[in-house]
Amino acid sequence: MLYLQLFLSFFKIGLFGFGGGLAILSLIQHEVEANAWMSQQEFVDIVAISQVTPGPIGINCATYVGYTATGSVWGSLLATFAIILPSLIIMLAICRLYFFLSTRFRSNPYFQNTLRMLRFAVIGLIAAAALLLITPDSFIDWKSWLFFAVVFLLTILPELTKGIKNKGVQQLLSSLSHPIMLIILAGIAGYVVYN
Repeated sequence: MLYLQLFLSFFKIGLFGFGGGLAILSLIQHEVEANAWMSQQEFVDIVAISQVTPGPIGINCATYVGYTATGSVWGSLLATFAIILPSLIIMLAICRLYFFLSTRFRSNPYFQNTLRMLRFAVIGLIAAAALLLITPDSFIDWKSWLFFAVVFLLTILPELTKGIKNKGVQQLLSSLSHPIMLIILAGIAGYVVYN
């Protein structure tokens, strides 16, 4: 019965918890208190541990609460699975719908135009987020702007150099413009320049 209660509680939290990990902590706290799975001090300790461990705080908290409530690894696995299951179901349904629509309406010009316009909307959203980060606190001197310009150019470089026939050059440009590689290179450059 405890495992079913644990599953239903965290499934409900995963289904109705909007806004990320910190926003759902109150829902987790409510379920913990309603089911008397642990004391208030234990919950505060679990939240602190969840914040310092890698990964989303809501999932970490669910894992620790599941383990503490049941005293077993199966409880932690069940709570973790229950909190991510609603998101998994919703994303699989959206992907299935997208693949159905994209295969059925592949030759439909209205559908293709809609997808093309969505690409521009996504670019606009990313640009808006980037503009919000451009503040005097973030860009303290000309070197900051230079880093920004270089990373921006490396990001769009594969699109600009599509006509290059040499596979080795294309592979090099592709690896340089990979997001993880850009983060690593920017981190190293920032450490070298500002340290």
